[in-house]
Amino acid sequence: MDAKAITVSDRAAKRIAEIIASEQTNNMLRVSVEGGGCSGFQYKFELVNAREADDLAIEKGGVTVLVDPVSQMYMENSEIDFADELIGAAFKVNNPNATASCGCGTSFSL
Repeated sequence: MDAKAITVSDRAAKRIAEIIASEQTNNMLRVSVEGGGCSGFQYKFELVNAREADDLAIEKGGVTVLVDPVSQMYMENSEIDFADELIGAAFKVNNPNATASCGCGTSFSL
């Protein structure tokens, strides 16, 4: 898969940098797709300190975002973003492949 197919917004990169600045060991953000959630799939965001050999590593603004091969299939052409809105602040994935999503934006279906 072309690394350009999944992108990270400037807002997301800035927020990731702020978060990992206080971390001692975990200095990369892993984004994965898991079964579950009210729409079938859900995104998982976690800080990690190592990448796997088959991870897609997206470098942006001095931070690294990792996506495993299975999740890459579900996230093709997506943008990882950070939204700071009245209802709350959270990472979100703008996924053009999702046919439906829940109100909170953390789960989706294809």
